[in-house]
Amino acid sequence: MLEYLKISNYALIDRIDIRFESGLNIITGETGAGKSIILGALGLLLGGRAEQRVISNPEAKTIVEAHFNVAANRLVEDFCSANDIEPSLSPLIIRRELSAGGRSRAFINDSPATLAKVQELGLLLIDIHSQHQNQLLAQPAFQLRILDSLADNEALLADYRACFDIFRHDLRLYRQTKESIDADNANADFIEYQLSKLRELEPSDGELKTIEEELAEVEGLADRREAAEEASTLLNSGEPNVIDMLNRASHYCDRLGEALPADSNISERLQACITELTDIADTVQTIADKYSVDSSELEYMRRRASAIRSAINKCGVADEVELVAHYNDLQAKMNRLEEAPELLASLEKKARTSRARAVAAAALLTESRKKAAADFARRLQETAMPLGMKNLRVDIAVEPAKLSATGADDVSFLFAFNKNQTPTPVANAASGGEISRVMLSIKSVVADRISLPTVIFDEIDTGVSGDVAARIGSMLRLMGDNMQVITITHLPQVASMGLTHFKVYKEDDADSTHTRIASLSAQERISEIALMLSGSTTEPAARANAEALLRQNPNFEI
Repeated sequence: MLEYLKISNYALIDRIDIRFESGLNIITGETGAGKSIILGALGLLLGGRAEQRVISNPEAKTIVEAHFNVAANRLVEDFCSANDIEPSLSPLIIRRELSAGGRSRAFINDSPATLAKVQELGLLLIDIHSQHQNQLLAQPAFQLRILDSLADNEALLADYRACFDIFRHDLRLYRQTKESIDADNANADFIEYQLSKLRELEPSDGELKTIEEELAEVEGLADRREAAEEASTLLNSGEPNVIDMLNRASHYCDRLGEALPADSNISERLQACITELTDIADTVQTIADKYSVDSSELEYMRRRASAIRSAINKCGVADEVELVAHYNDLQAKMNRLEEAPELLASLEKKARTSRARAVAAAALLTESRKKAAADFARRLQETAMPLGMKNLRVDIAVEPAKLSATGADDVSFLFAFNKNQTPTPVANAASGGEISRVMLSIKSVVADRISLPTVIFDEIDTGVSGDVAARIGSMLRLMGDNMQVITITHLPQVASMGLTHFKVYKEDDADSTHTRIASLSAQERISEIALMLSGSTTEPAARANAEALLRQNPNFEI
């Protein structure tokens, strides 16, 4: 409920602070005193349009702030949970600020909030109703919630929602699978081409890494063998080679004979070199033989590694792990295409079965709602007719609709106020006063069955008097036993039924006129209602009549 409202620097209001109570709160005051200004400020708070003209002092901010007790309000708890707002930080606070520069800001529990979020939350907290406006009851979802509450459909709704969730899951799975298969069918030729190439390659996890490691090792061996063989060729097996040339040199030196110095030992020295180099050549050849490499195997590994790298590039994957995954995915797609008719038929059958269960559960809801609709129409008509609408006809239409999270029904509240009138939606049905009384009747019927937000009625009693006014007052008082009601009224019969009574008035200072609001004591209430009755606060008969009206209110104590 609305516990506290602060308005500052708004139109004629420099600052007012109002602490509302539970039950029926009455607001009275002369025409033009500023009651509508308070409603305008509340509308601004709840996401209404910000207009610069309401800022009375351009050097200060306009601030409207409200504190709400939201204990045990499940809808508000769900909203707060979905929007990361902690409702347990009671009270829940909404604040709206305007500056003369045109800046508008909104806050929920001191955290910045969008106007859309404030408006959404506001509908769960306050329902402002004037003769030509109703924020909450015009919503089909709320009308449906009224019927479900009156019909005690909580268990049926839970069963239906479970069936609907399963159907929605099965239908989504069928549609997603069909879309995927259709997309694969469109690319079947390309998938088959890629798959055929990968089947030839048959890639496996870790193969490329293994080949590359083996290639590094084998190619290292091949480099050593090549070096040893080249050395051996130069030393001993090539044409020409070092040892052969030394042997020839030794031969020619032998022919020189005595021409060589006696102590030169050329021949022996050459033979020593030949012997040493022959030994070196044998050692190098042994090394070459030791590093034997199968050239065909080496070439195979090179081709295999190249083929895997090429496939990775062509398939647009990062590495061989993704290549193998892509290969498996392509095989799965082709297998699925082959199995597609059977798979789709199975998924479609499952979705149809779950839909049939949801339809059956929705039918139980529809039946219950239609029974509740007839009872609600009767009760609403009985409640509203004594309020001056003797020709009222009420028709709560429950029409077929597509399956949704709430069932398979569209609900419309239809009204006719004249004998020859076709029932139409309440917003288009009749005069403002009649609509107001219908709205009051609706809320009176459902107040003890459904969690309603704080309801604010702005002069709902316009155009009525006497017995009808008294009935409206009694109805508002009874509503106040189950919820918080704030009513702006000009009728003493209504004002006398309140638990709390506020008076709005104007006060002048040296420079300007200000709107004020005061909470009235018991004696002040007698004076205010006497003024409403006769125009005088002191006229004895009026005061006696005012006191008599107040004594009819079981919540009033002198």
